[in-house]
Amino acid sequence: MNALHGIFHHNAAAPWTFLDGSFWLFLLVVLAVDAGMHRDRQRSLRHLWLLAASLLFYWKTSGWFVLILAFSTVSDHFIGHRIAAGRTDRTKNGWLALSIFLNLTVLFYFKYTYFLTESWNTATGASIIPRNWLAMGCNAVAGTSWSVDRILLPVGISFYTFQTISYTVDIRRGLIQPLRRLSDFGFYVSFFPQLVAGPIVRAKDFVPQILSPKPVSRDTIGRAGFWILNGLLKKVLLADWIAVNFNDRVFADPSAHSGFEVLMAMYGYSLQVYADFSGYTDMAIGVALLMGYHLPQNFNSPYKADSCGNFWKRWHMSLSGWLKDYLYIPMGGNRRASWFTSICGVFLLSFVALMWPNPKVLGGIAGVVMAAALAMARIPTFHRWVTTNINIWMTMLLGGLWHGAGWNFVIWGGLNGIGITVYKLWRKVSPWEAKDTFWKRAVAVGLTFHFITFTRIWFRSASHTTWATFGTEHDMVGEWDTAMTILAKLVESTPWAVGAEVLGHYRSVFAVMALGYVIHLLPSRVKHKYREAFVEAPIALQVGGAIAVVTIASAILSAGGTPFIYFQF
Repeated sequence: MNALHGIFHHNAAAPWTFLDGSFWLFLLVVLAVDAGMHRDRQRSLRHLWLLAASLLFYWKTSGWFVLILAFSTVSDHFIGHRIAAGRTDRTKNGWLALSIFLNLTVLFYFKYTYFLTESWNTATGASIIPRNWLAMGCNAVAGTSWSVDRILLPVGISFYTFQTISYTVDIRRGLIQPLRRLSDFGFYVSFFPQLVAGPIVRAKDFVPQILSPKPVSRDTIGRAGFWILNGLLKKVLLADWIAVNFNDRVFADPSAHSGFEVLMAMYGYSLQVYADFSGYTDMAIGVALLMGYHLPQNFNSPYKADSCGNFWKRWHMSLSGWLKDYLYIPMGGNRRASWFTSICGVFLLSFVALMWPNPKVLGGIAGVVMAAALAMARIPTFHRWVTTNINIWMTMLLGGLWHGAGWNFVIWGGLNGIGITVYKLWRKVSPWEAKDTFWKRAVAVGLTFHFITFTRIWFRSASHTTWATFGTEHDMVGEWDTAMTILAKLVESTPWAVGAEVLGHYRSVFAVMALGYVIHLLPSRVKHKYREAFVEAPIALQVGGAIAVVTIASAILSAGGTPFIYFQF
C-alpha cells in the first residue's frame, strides 16, 4: 500500500482524486465486491453497494457536506414521484418549481453568497451581513478546521445540482418514469466517477442503464483501460507539466515577464485547461466502464472548431447540452424571446445590481436597457435581431456564472456570447462560410482558437489554482487587475534576443506543448485506430503500457502537480 501510495501524492487537506493511490485501492475493493454480485438478480444490492461506496468517496472529498448531497437526493426522489403522480399540469409544474427552487437555493447560497455580500460591502462601504454569520452554519456542517469567515464550496455541487434538476424536468416532460427505490436514485446522483467534476449525466441517459445494467466484457475492460491511461497522460504529462514548469510561474506575476512569455503562457493554458478537464473526464469514463456504465462524451477535439458556436458543441459537451436543452430552448432558442427570457433577464440584471450597487453603474445599465428597448420599438429589424440573439447572450452569461461567482467569469461568458453572435452576422455576408478549401478552414480554426484563448485571460485570472484557495471567495479587484496586466503584456513588444532566450530556457516545455497540440489536431480516424489497437492488444501489452504510463506519471508528479481545475466549480 505504501508503495502504491507513493506513486500518486496526496495532500491530507485535499480531496481524493484520480491521482491518489488510496483512490485506486478503494476502486479495487469496489470492483471486487461488485464483480461478486449478479447484475440482474442482485441489482438492488449492487446499487446499494455502489451508493455506499459513492457516499464514502464524497465524504472523503468534502467531509460532512455529504449531508447536502443527501438532502438533494432525498428531496428530489420524493418530488419526482409527486410530479409523476400529479393529476393536473398545475400540480406537476408546482412540484417541478419546488425542485428547481430547492436545488438552486442551495447552489446559490454556497456559491454566490459571499460574491454578492463582498460586492455590496465594497461598493457601499457597509456590511449588510456579518461574514461570520454567513459561514458559521456552513462550517458546522462541514466539520472542518477552516476559518469561520469563509463559506466552503462543496466539491461538485454545480454538477450534481444540474443532474437532479434534469431528473425532475425529464419526469415532467414524460421522458422517464421516477425510480422506485431511493437507493437507485441515490446511485444516479452520487455515482462517484463523475460526481465531483462531471461529465453531467442526464437522467434520461443514465436511468435506463440502472434498470438494465450491461455486462462487462474483455473489450469493455480494454476500452476502460485506454481511457484511464489516456486521461492520466493528459493530466500529468500535458496539464501538470506545463502548469508547474511554465504557466503558473508566469501567471503568478505576469508583470515580471515579457509579452512573449505571457503569450506563450496563454497558449499553454489553453492546452492545460483542456488536458486537465478532458483528462479527468477520460478517467471518469474509464472507471465507469469498469462497472459497466457508459458516461457521455464530454470533449470532441474542441480546438478543431471553426467558429465559437462550433467550439461550444465540442467543449464540455455535457454542460453545453444541458444549457441548450434546459435553458436556451425553453427561452425560445434562436426563434424568439419568451417569458422565460424575461425571467432570466430580470435575474441577471438583479444579480448585476447586487454585485455592484453603485448608482452610476446602475444608472448606466438602466440607460442601456431603456435605449435598447426604444430602438427595438422603433426599428423592426433591430427588434428581430435582438430577440433571436438575446437567448444566446443569456445562456452564455448564465454559463459564466455557473463557473464561478466573479466578474471575470461573467465577462468570460459574455465574450463567448458576443463571439457566437458576431460569427452569425459574419456568416450572412462572408463568402468563407462554405470553407471549401483547406486554407479557408485552417484560417477559421486559427481565428477561433485565438479568440477562445483570448477569452481565457479572464477565466484564468478568476480561477483558483491550489487546494488552499478552493472554496474561498473571489478577489474581484485583484482578478480584474491581473486580467488587465495580462492584456497590457500581450500588446507589449518583446526584443528578439529576449524571445530567443525564453525559447531556449523553456524548450522542453514548449516541445511538450507542441506535442500536445499536434496530437489534438490529429484526424479522428487516426485516434480511433490507435485506441482500437490498444483495446485489441494482448493483455501483456496492455499491462506493460499501463506500467509505463504509471511510471511516467510518478516521475512527473514527484516534481509537483496541480488540482483538477474543474473541482472548483
